Amino acid sequence: MNAIRRTAASADLPAPRRGSRRVAALETLIDGLAILGSKHPGASPEVYGVDITRDVPYLPTGAAEHTLDVYTPQDRTGPLPVVLYVHGGGFRLLSKDTHWMMAVTFARRGYLVLNVNYRLAQTAPFPAAHEDVAAAWLWALDNVERLGGDPSRIIVAGESAGANLVTSLAIQTSAPRDELWARRVYNRGVQPAAVVGYSGIYEVSGISRLLAGRRFPGTVRAWVEGIETSYLGRARGDDQATELADPVRLLEQGIRLDRPLPPFFLSVGTADPLVDDSERLLTALTERAVAAELQVFEGEVHAFQMLTFRKAAKRSWSDTFAFLRLHGVDPVAATLPADAGLGERMRRWTRDRVLDVMAA
Repeated sequence: MNAIRRTAASADLPAPRRGSRRVAALETLIDGLAILGSKHPGASPEVYGVDITRDVPYLPTGAAEHTLDVYTPQDRTGPLPVVLYVHGGGFRLLSKDTHWMMAVTFARRGYLVLNVNYRLAQTAPFPAAHEDVAAAWLWALDNVERLGGDPSRIIVAGESAGANLVTSLAIQTSAPRDELWARRVYNRGVQPAAVVGYSGIYEVSGISRLLAGRRFPGTVRAWVEGIETSYLGRARGDDQATELADPVRLLEQGIRLDRPLPPFFLSVGTADPLVDDSERLLTALTERAVAAELQVFEGEVHAFQMLTFRKAAKRSWSDTFAFLRLHGVDPVAATLPADAGLGERMRRWTRDRVLDVMAA
């Protein structure tokens, strides 16, 4: 495993068709396996020294899609830096519950984590997911302080579709726009302390580019093509209407930013069809003098960072924390627990070594 480091300073739409029966079966399988993985004993946050408060509403709709889970590290004192985590799944699959390991990995390092649900494309195409993530961001600004977090140090992070959504959110904090939800974000005047994007899809339009020159089973090809058709819905083909779905293209085309973008940490594998999207985003950020780093891992597949027990994933997570430390979003100095003596230090050390086998 080799890592290459590169641095630089809505509801009125009908539900899209889910696709063929094979595609539907594939999605059901992925969802089922992910949910099953969240139910085993090792998935309990308490095992890792983390407390969890589940299903906190960030919008008063009563919908499960508008809830988040709060992960709080035990034996830490606040105010803690915060991670707003947005899951992936092609805008069509998965949830906060299937992404517990991402939240736990941040929380074990001393971050207060808000693990977010949002509406999926089958029933709520673009811009529903963007509206929801914007609402979760505003909720975080209003509520993390009472939860023990520091509202001036909120990181936004996500993988795959989640990386797209948090990158778009960062742009909304930097540039005034006409969309109501984006205007609310910009008008708050607060920006993320950093953006973390793992294996991101940074341009949804023209998604067939990911299939060019690659051999995929027909079901997989149909699923990939369905990401664009289901997510963009009737707005597909209207570049102006859907431009926030394509944040890398927005930056490449020279969108005017009234505020500088926050630092970006990006990570992707060479076996991921989306590697070019991360390369393009790094270039676009570099041209705007944004502090950015891209780690490219030889031979690693899409969203390998979720396999937190693997060597490449551990390296990616270690580099993530080093980047956040470099940019002043490090929980260690502010949150070290009081010294409880040699015995307690040994107990914590032993617990952490055992858990390192299970998670990054």
